[in-house]
Amino acid sequence: MRHGTPPTTEEILDMAETALGAIPAALRRMVQGIAILVEEVPDDETVREMGLESPWELTGLYRGVPLTEKTGADVPMMPDTVLLYREPILLEWIETGVDLFRLVRNVLIHEIGHHFGLSDAEIERLESED
Repeated sequence: MRHGTPPTTEEILDMAETALGAIPAALRRMVQGIAILVEEVPDDETVREMGLESPWELTGLYRGVPLTEKTGADVPMMPDTVLLYREPILLEWIETGVDLFRLVRNVLIHEIGHHFGLSDAEIERLESED
């Protein structure tokens, strides 16, 4: 996708929703109810919580309880959420030259992988699949 100006948060969200719609139906049903939000950058509290030096290091974040840790007795306080951070995604896009849709898709898949309790190696394998 080519843009004369940087994509807006709404355009990044549209890409994420398109990517989510393209995952297998069985997986899509399992992530039903997960909120996808796009913010400009992680807030200061998130940067501290993650032990980062800079907000530019974080392109996405899963907030919630992984499926592998949920029990029937759990009372959800908030919906599981995938946060995508627009400016760090755009910075990585510029630095790597990776197709922006593919980058958004990979960040989304990575964060959904955390929802399923997958290891980083398993997530990397999923990200590399077309």
